[in-house]
Amino acid sequence: MMKPKFKKKEAVIMAKIAPSILSADFMNLERDIRAIEKNGGDYVHIDVMDGNFVPNITFGVPVVKAVRPVTSLPLDVHLMIDRPIRYVDAFCNAGADYLTLHIEADTQENTISALKRIAALGKAPAISLKPGTPAEAAIPYFPYCSMILVMTVEPGFGGQKFMADMMPKLRRLRSLLTEGGFDCLLEVDGGVDSTTASQCKESGADILVTGSAYFKAPDKPEFVKMIQS
Repeated sequence: MMKPKFKKKEAVIMAKIAPSILSADFMNLERDIRAIEKNGGDYVHIDVMDGNFVPNITFGVPVVKAVRPVTSLPLDVHLMIDRPIRYVDAFCNAGADYLTLHIEADTQENTISALKRIAALGKAPAISLKPGTPAEAAIPYFPYCSMILVMTVEPGFGGQKFMADMMPKLRRLRSLLTEGGFDCLLEVDGGVDSTTASQCKESGADILVTGSAYFKAPDKPEFVKMIQS
């Protein structure tokens, strides 16, 4: 008697979601932040821009400090600013849980010093790579990082189109981290939506930052579940 054939079930790739408040309603920012937690989000992502490292200017230390009492979720603060070492203490003391620095924004020496300082303050140090920065450029920072953020758009603007050609870099980073024995999260930021999320997860992402796709979703709890599962 022949045994029935069963189709092999595909593995479910899990990820966490970090809605970016850059796409929130600024007139109702507290409402939108509280809703992230209510809708099942994992982090609150805060994009800090200085008008120098990137063209736009967004949030600063006072906003992070104001957001901290509004939610129990970790604050994932992404510094798109020049020489971020100058502001590490201020953002950590304001309530950042993860503090991400661009390796293109300062010297390697200063960036490593900043990452060490973040860790000394009891926070999670992280680095970010612009689209034009190769995966190998992150290697010197591996021992000092809890997370690496791969930009899938050019930093500085919301609502940009997802750059699928960044997926090989994401896979390369995962391979390098595994080979080196580093326990480090991989995050993706830029153009993540219901279509592109699966590409990111399949390429090794642990955390997905999503802005306009989350805030424009008609059913936000369902959108969150889709990203996470």
